[in-house]
Amino acid sequence: MRIKWFSLVRITGLVLVLTYHFFQTQFTGGFIGVDIFFTFSGFLITSLMVDEFARSDNFKLMAFYGRRFYRIVPPLFIAVLLVLPLTYLIDHDFVTDIGKQVAAALGFTTNYFEIATGGSYENKFIPHLFVHTWSLAVEMHFYILWGLIAWLVAKISRRLASGRRALTRFRWGLGLLTTAFAIESFVMMYFGAVGLKDFSPVYFSSLTHCFPFFVGGLIGVLSGIKAQGPIYRWTTAHCNPIIAGAVMLISFILLVALGDRMKFDALQTYQGGLLLATVLAGIMIYGARLLHDHTPNLKEPRWMTFLADVSYSVYLYHWPLYVIFSHMMVNWLAALLTTILSIILSALSYYVLEPVIAGKRAHVFGHTLTWRQLQLPVITAGVLLAVNTGVVVKNAPQLSTLEQNLWVSGIYQDIDKIGTTHEAVLAAVTPKKKQATPKGDQEKTPGVSIIGDSVTLGTRSYLGDHIANSNIDAEGDRTMNLAYKVMMNQQRSHTLRQYVVICIGTNALDDYEEQTMKIIHDLEPGHKLILMTPYNARADADWNSSKLAVLERRLPAKYKFITVADWGKIAAQHPEVFKGTDGVHFGGIRAGDILYAKVINQALQTAQKTPGKPA
Repeated sequence: MRIKWFSLVRITGLVLVLTYHFFQTQFTGGFIGVDIFFTFSGFLITSLMVDEFARSDNFKLMAFYGRRFYRIVPPLFIAVLLVLPLTYLIDHDFVTDIGKQVAAALGFTTNYFEIATGGSYENKFIPHLFVHTWSLAVEMHFYILWGLIAWLVAKISRRLASGRRALTRFRWGLGLLTTAFAIESFVMMYFGAVGLKDFSPVYFSSLTHCFPFFVGGLIGVLSGIKAQGPIYRWTTAHCNPIIAGAVMLISFILLVALGDRMKFDALQTYQGGLLLATVLAGIMIYGARLLHDHTPNLKEPRWMTFLADVSYSVYLYHWPLYVIFSHMMVNWLAALLTTILSIILSALSYYVLEPVIAGKRAHVFGHTLTWRQLQLPVITAGVLLAVNTGVVVKNAPQLSTLEQNLWVSGIYQDIDKIGTTHEAVLAAVTPKKKQATPKGDQEKTPGVSIIGDSVTLGTRSYLGDHIANSNIDAEGDRTMNLAYKVMMNQQRSHTLRQYVVICIGTNALDDYEEQTMKIIHDLEPGHKLILMTPYNARADADWNSSKLAVLERRLPAKYKFITVADWGKIAAQHPEVFKGTDGVHFGGIRAGDILYAKVINQALQTAQKTPGKPA
């Protein structure tokens, strides 16, 4: 039994996800589309469980697992095989460690693989081609667990009663469990998000992000599909098409508004935002269910049914295709080509390949196709694609060029730190004649101390050769408060040089202004401070890194010992430096090294004409 208007729910989830991935800086909260999918899956699966028990007084676990397997696994295998040949169109770095990505995707463990490797849709380096399959992992974990629980509840319900009473016990059992599991999962996300800078662990985890399934499951218990619950029967008796349609429309508008406002890196997203999206999705589902019963003579448009049918496969294809195309062409064209090709491949998968793989007949434009007719071309193509997959996996690098660059730079930096520490120890134990020096007139160690993040680390070797008398301390994911600690440690050990260059900001937190002012106030007199503005090609004006750049540009007017090295402005004028990168790092691209060093050197020349920090 197909419920009309459920297609709108699935299409809403798909459009939100695609818009988020295509236009991440403009539509920052579209990731809630996944929560719509989760809620709908929980609703549909639990409703069908209730229907099966009502019909047969039983729930067959292995049959349930079999249906889920054929719906989820074949499209995923097909998508992986078809996507990998397209990786030849882009830089080899994009298949870095692809074997583990494929294994995690096909093994439905991508969510925990991404947590372990620090992956995210907002990855700072090369985005994983199959990071989006994290949601399939969570979904599969839900199916395995919830199917087993429903089977146990069905056995207990049959043992305690029979007929309608058994069905009532089955509903009550599932209802209480969905409520308990939903509350437990959300509470784990709520408290698990506290203190995190990167929220991927609570976003990807099956334990903390399974509550939408159980919220949907609770709605499924209350409404059902054929075996309607008493609450749903009362609701539909007091409803009409206008009310049902209005419920759907209002919830849709609110979901879009939420997608426009929510942010992945905001704490409130995990302490209520995703729950609100889930509740709105549940209301939209309930409204669609009511509208179905109140529009018996109205057919769902064919285009709507088609998009709903292929939505799962479109989700599978869109992310790797977009990653590939977005590094070959302008963004709007990449989004358009990704959408068109995803729909074509998804239609081929859903209407042709999946049915014949399951032993059914495929119906295409009025023609019936069977496995016997498609056997030779399908097997031949499958073998060729499987061989190609093996070749791609075998030849894939374990580290991207940028990661190799950062790794090597980190080793050289550690060596340099050992030398610097040795010099500081010798200086500390060597007796010196004490001389009275007026406060604020101390001469500082000549040279340049550069304190930076992963952008600086990526070009560290070049900077060391092209910025005279410089000492560089850089580290990935470094924020302004961590830069402050490095500066203060060097200051206490008397290794901080006269010119202090702070190249921090891409990872700016909400307290960026407070931490910047701490650096300014606690820097000892006599030093000259150079602040390098951050650059992120994806950043909007309301990003912390952008707001930090605005703050830094204002500071020289108030503090004469501060000079701005405006990397944010200069880098934006040279997009070629970031071609094929994440729009932040350029490690390994010589033109980027040259430009970065030039910006610092120009700022140093300007700083020579400014006074040191007064006492």
